[in-house]
Amino acid sequence: MNGVDKGLVILQNKPLIAHVIARLKPQADEIFINANREIAAYESFDYPVLQDENADFIGPLAGFSLGLQHAKYEYVLTVPCDSPLLPLDLADRLLNGMAEARAEIAVASSDGNTYPVFCLMKKSVLPSLIEFLEAGERKVSAWQKSLNYIEVDFSDNSAGFTNLNTFEDLKTLELHL
Repeated sequence: MNGVDKGLVILQNKPLIAHVIARLKPQADEIFINANREIAAYESFDYPVLQDENADFIGPLAGFSLGLQHAKYEYVLTVPCDSPLLPLDLADRLLNGMAEARAEIAVASSDGNTYPVFCLMKKSVLPSLIEFLEAGERKVSAWQKSLNYIEVDFSDNSAGFTNLNTFEDLKTLELHL
């Protein structure tokens, strides 16, 4: 999106992050925003804004690490800011899948696709994540699959994982809403 901060891109008169927060709020007891730019804009949503501790952009796992370090609850749910239709039952279904499989981490999947940043994990995975990052690794799914991992099928709600990567994607979604 031409270097624009995607969380602040407008969809139906609201920034994408506002759509995501509205869908997360009933599912989570605590919300953090991981941002490295436009900090004041993100702080205006009245949730703690956590900035990556590593000066080099190391990707989503930096945000995972921050969430795990700052969360006061046993589970941490992660979602991207560019998926404004995320499932309203995401947390419950991931938690149920995790409990059934006695897993440490649950990841959403749909129609044969896996969505690694739609993830619920136990705080106890933090040491393995730190070790993974210190080894120079960055691939989200590689770290997840190194743990007791489960994928939870959301094929009944594939639209919930609509990801907006271009302004064309944004226009297409606007027309469908």
